[in-house]
Amino acid sequence: MAAGGGGTTVLRVNKPERNRFQRNRESRQQQTYKSRGAAAGLWPPRNSLGVVARARVAPVASPPPLPAMQLHARRRHAVARCRRALIAAAAFALALAALLCFSRVPPGGMLAAPARAMQLVPARRLHVRLGAVKGYTTTATSTPDTGGRRATKAQPDAAVLLPDWEALVLLRPDAADATGNATCRFRGGATSPARALGRLPAPARSGRRAYACVVPEPARRHKTLPAPQLVIASSSTSKRTVGAARGGGRSTEMLRWSGRLVYESAVVDGGDVLVFAKGVNPRQGVNRPASDIQCVYYRGGDHVVATLPAATSAQQVFRCPPPPTPVQQESQEELRVTLAVTGQEPLPSLAIYNPPRRGSSTAPEKKLICACTMVRDVAKFLPEWVVYHAAVGVDRFYLYDNGSEDDLADQVRHLNAAGYDVSTVAWPWTKAQEAGFSHSAAAHRHSCQWMAFIDVDEFIFSPQWNQSNNPDKSMLRSVVSSVEPDIGQLSLGCADFGPSGQTSNPEEGVTQGYTCRRRTQERHKSLLQLDAVDDSLVNSIHHFALRPGFRGEWNKQVRVNHYKYQAWEEFKVKFRRRVSTYVADWTDPVNLKSKDRTPGLGFEAVEPVGWTHKFCEVNDTLLRDATRRWFGAGYKNGPARQTGTSSS
Repeated sequence: MAAGGGGTTVLRVNKPERNRFQRNRESRQQQTYKSRGAAAGLWPPRNSLGVVARARVAPVASPPPLPAMQLHARRRHAVARCRRALIAAAAFALALAALLCFSRVPPGGMLAAPARAMQLVPARRLHVRLGAVKGYTTTATSTPDTGGRRATKAQPDAAVLLPDWEALVLLRPDAADATGNATCRFRGGATSPARALGRLPAPARSGRRAYACVVPEPARRHKTLPAPQLVIASSSTSKRTVGAARGGGRSTEMLRWSGRLVYESAVVDGGDVLVFAKGVNPRQGVNRPASDIQCVYYRGGDHVVATLPAATSAQQVFRCPPPPTPVQQESQEELRVTLAVTGQEPLPSLAIYNPPRRGSSTAPEKKLICACTMVRDVAKFLPEWVVYHAAVGVDRFYLYDNGSEDDLADQVRHLNAAGYDVSTVAWPWTKAQEAGFSHSAAAHRHSCQWMAFIDVDEFIFSPQWNQSNNPDKSMLRSVVSSVEPDIGQLSLGCADFGPSGQTSNPEEGVTQGYTCRRRTQERHKSLLQLDAVDDSLVNSIHHFALRPGFRGEWNKQVRVNHYKYQAWEEFKVKFRRRVSTYVADWTDPVNLKSKDRTPGLGFEAVEPVGWTHKFCEVNDTLLRDATRRWFGAGYKNGPARQTGTSSS
């Protein structure tokens, strides 16, 4: 645009045009400089070594700064683009991780279909350290103790650190039997007394012998906890070899019960192997599919000989096919079993594959009704429970001992000497009641037709029985014999009795000492036909899942008298620990409204005000009156001689 004034013409150029003219002028200057320098031999410039140096270009004038609002908009858009890119990358990573974690594709290949048939794998090594499961040589020594006796030192086959700093020590099945006082000796010389828990369940008494001891304070300070050495004092003066660690006597680290662990196995009908493991299905009602789990058989700690797909997966119980016969016979070395979840390393394992031996003793005579319970320090209640139920129709009793420290063994011997059929199964595993009952339902299928899963403070009773002057085995047998063929489970309601004014354990026993109960029934227990149990063995303690073709039924004529809320001195013992896997301990401040919790009770073993008269809504003396007629007053003090014959 031109403007006149005083004979002078002024050319006005807008800002973008002025910047363009300036850039063109600078470019022409650069071209002129290069052409003149090349003619004079000065272009391109070189350094002292004759190497062409970087051309120096005259700086181009920067465009003027943008307005603040425009700069802020550009920055905002750049941040948004980066955020979208990061979100897309994170979503892709999560999708890829989910695909790898939850895919059911076996490790053999991403395109391979899941193997459901038996699969043999070449001998290989496990890519995981299995710690204390490795075998040991038998090179232990025997030394005299201060009392002139011999002390046999036994290095454990395995050791597990349980809650409350309790160490579970397992000796090899082939270790020589040794009697006497036992002591756990830890690294650094600290010791603590060890108590014998018996043999773990296995055919023909081939299970490992278990001992329990408390880890002393000095040993807890170490960063790692090696398995303790077991020292058993004996009156024998001869030296006996029990077992010692491989590799110069060095102990392996104790396994931790708080982590994932395969802790037991059992061979059941048809040769199937039940593998008991914690950490695979940690939540109640949420079970990992069996197609995600492989059963791994191995020798020598990590030498895999067979990998087979699991058949079922429920709670802590997994059903596996047995290893092929050639694998079982190819070596005399001990065969062990563990589990491997798809995409993960095999679990550390204590479990030994222990099939029935040829020529071993057959199963006992099959009885019509058996009873199974899990016990810990309840020996004083046992005689009353056994005597009563044997009188009304129970033929055999199985006690799963969860680490009792009382005189349970003496009580069992006393009852068996009196003619009762009572067996004890060592089950030291913490909070594993459901798994123990699964083991019982599978292991005793050929020994019992019906099984009552009840506690020692629970008594099966029908008000109609109160009309009889004497107990009779037909009382309970008629209940199971009258059901339809497709009934696999009978549910019995529980009547919960309160302290009934008692301040200590009644001298006359629980059935005669507690006579006041709650009005409503909130729980139930079951009589289970073992042939009707589902292969998964899933249960909630009170009842089991059934095979297709079987159903459950409620029985309104028979109930369970549950002497649940006893005198405070007895009831507060429950605060130590509960045995169910999925039920919170009394001291855990969770599930406040659960029916498993006692109304009005806090999280500590503090007696509530008015405890002796709580839960008293109905005065019920029916079972008290019946037992007084049948057995007399105070029959809990000693068992009567078992009379009569029991039919199957």
